[in-house]
Amino acid sequence: MYLSTLSLKNFRSYSDLELSLAPGTTIFLGKNGEGKTNIVESILYLAFLSSHRTSGDQPLVKLGESSAYIRSVINNDERELLVELEVNAEKANRARINQNPVRSQKELFGLLKCVYFSPEDLDLVRGDPAERRRFIDQLLILRNPRLAGVISDYERAVRQRNSLLKTRSHYSSLESWDEQVATFGAEVIAARLITLAELEPLFAEVYKEISAIKPARITYKSSIENPTQDPLTNKELILQKMAEIKSQELDRGLTLVGPHRDDLLLHLGDHLVKGYASHGESWSVALSLKLASYQMLLNEGAKPILILDDVFSELDEERRDQLVALAHSAEQTFITVAVGSDLPAGLTGKTFTVKSGSVKEQ
Repeated sequence: MYLSTLSLKNFRSYSDLELSLAPGTTIFLGKNGEGKTNIVESILYLAFLSSHRTSGDQPLVKLGESSAYIRSVINNDERELLVELEVNAEKANRARINQNPVRSQKELFGLLKCVYFSPEDLDLVRGDPAERRRFIDQLLILRNPRLAGVISDYERAVRQRNSLLKTRSHYSSLESWDEQVATFGAEVIAARLITLAELEPLFAEVYKEISAIKPARITYKSSIENPTQDPLTNKELILQKMAEIKSQELDRGLTLVGPHRDDLLLHLGDHLVKGYASHGESWSVALSLKLASYQMLLNEGAKPILILDDVFSELDEERRDQLVALAHSAEQTFITVAVGSDLPAGLTGKTFTVKSGSVKEQ
């Protein structure tokens, strides 16, 4: 899988950008704040329909404009797709595939598969549970795009139920939303557990290659007892838990059970990584999560694009070597770097200089 063109209009710092791309490694070289991360952010947006840097779309639209546009040609197994996305600050986004409008931008899910690594990935280890939930859910969507709709339906049901809980509505008015939260939430939990069962041994093996001192593993912490890979079982467990704690939910005005309350627990040896691991160990765990994700997708026949956003300056030589090997194995890799000396020896490719929103090929 690779992109052959990328066009941006009114996206972040770019009024009008046209790039011709190719398989292999592409390097964007420029000082911090010059706009190189904006380029890879647009690629990630096509893959996940969300930014890895901000929760809303408005910051993506150039100041003074109402819409931003991302246009790219995706090449995958000799099939070529023109994907166009209109990102709107104040209304629903619109998308086209091969110049044909689609009913929902969600139809773009699965067309472009990316695995990215950035300094913010340290939040996977040290940050709030929301960071780890986002990680596993993005992996779910890469593997099965249909789950994007399930997650969206679940989040909408939780918002509606929370609104009723805040008004201290009678139990009977909550029943239909209880059912929806339980149905969609049960499927999300089951999908997470299935994915985690495949990811965890890959993660443990990758971490062992980086650091053999302590074994690494992942466990799932759920708001229900003994969650399973079966959605119907999970649904009953969620409904049972809701019945037990409904008075607490009414008091707090919040839904307290479901996948939005869950977490991935990362372990090194007998200790949790968060609050225990050193800075170097934390980087190794974050890197191992992304490397394992990439390997999982490869095992399933996908050839995801790799994005390495300004990470080499943060890593020691051993961890840099891991990423270099991965970059060489990917069909297409995008790298951003502030100075050329941050690039490991032997890592070369088509290079663009980025300065003040201007992008020129060297």
